[in-house]
Amino acid sequence: MTDQELKDLVASLAIESDKTSKQIKKTDEQMKQTDKKIKEVSSQLGNIGKNQGDVAEEFFINSIASTLKVGGVQYDELNQNMAKRTKKLQGEFDIVLINGKELLIIETKYKAHINDLDALINKKHTNFKKLYPQYNDYVQHLGLASFYINDDTKEKALNSNVMILQRKGDILETTLPSKDSLN
Repeated sequence: MTDQELKDLVASLAIESDKTSKQIKKTDEQMKQTDKKIKEVSSQLGNIGKNQGDVAEEFFINSIASTLKVGGVQYDELNQNMAKRTKKLQGEFDIVLINGKELLIIETKYKAHINDLDALINKKHTNFKKLYPQYNDYVQHLGLASFYINDDTKEKALNSNVMILQRKGDILETTLPSKDSLN
C-alpha cells in the first residue's frame, strides 16, 4: 500500500466515521421523541383506565346508597374509598358497608380480572383486618363489583365465597334543574 493509498483510506474512514456520528445523533433524537410520545400515550391510557374505574365506582355507590342493602343484608353506613395508613401498612377500600355485626368490602372494577379477585381475597381483605382490628369480630363479606366479569373469574369468586355485583336492566335517574333555572 502506498502512502497515498493509506492517506486516502484514512480520509475515507474519517468521512464514514463522521457520517456514522451524524446518523447516531439523528437516531438519538428520534428515540427521544419516541420516548416522549410513549410517555404521553401511557399517561393518556392511564387516565382512561382511571376514568373507567371512577365511572364503575360511582355507579355501584349510587346503586347501593339508596337502600344500603346488599345480598339480603341491611347495612347502616356506606364508606367510600375508606383509606388508612400505618408505618407498616396502607390500604384503600372502594366501598365498605357496615352495620353493628357485619361488614362488606367491595372492590369495584370496570372490567374485573382474576388477579383483581386474588388481590381482594389475599391482600385487601388481609390488610383490612390488620388496619381495622375493631371489626375483626364482625362477620366479614367480600364483593367484586364490575360492569364485566368473565365466567372463570365469576366462578372462582363464587367458589371463594365472594359475591358478584353487576349491572342489570335499565337503571335511570333523572335530575331536573330547578324551575327558576328554566327561564
